[in-house]
Amino acid sequence: MPKLTKKAEPRTDELGIEPSKTAAPLPSLPRLKLSLRLMHNDEIALGPGKAELLAAIAETGSISAAGKSMNMSYRRAWMLVDVMNRCFKSPLVETAKGGSHGGGAWLTPLGKEVLAHYQTMDNAAKQVAAAYLGLFENLMAESVPNSTKT
Repeated sequence: MPKLTKKAEPRTDELGIEPSKTAAPLPSLPRLKLSLRLMHNDEIALGPGKAELLAAIAETGSISAAGKSMNMSYRRAWMLVDVMNRCFKSPLVETAKGGSHGGGAWLTPLGKEVLAHYQTMDNAAKQVAAAYLGLFENLMAESVPNSTKT
């Protein structure tokens, strides 16, 4: 005969309300990561990083300072500027050599126009994609803490 044990009293909070035993887990809400890249032949003429670099050059007036603000070497920043300048009809960035007055860099009128168009396109694409994100809300697996399964 099975041994009968006294059932434990349910726990309650300060208000005397028993907590839910099977609280529904929150669904894993999908997130959106969208990166637009404008291609010219086989090269990325403009993408999120290059757009950020253009904006930083416009803000700092320097390729070196713009690169530093992005934790990027001067050489890498210059290489990206060179690719952008070659991919468009005319340069997006112009420079002046250093000297007694110092050097500098700035966006050309085309550079400002290209950056503005890219930012407009990027924002529009993200808005459209975000409008459809809800379609996936109930289709995602529940979040599971990272664990190693053997």
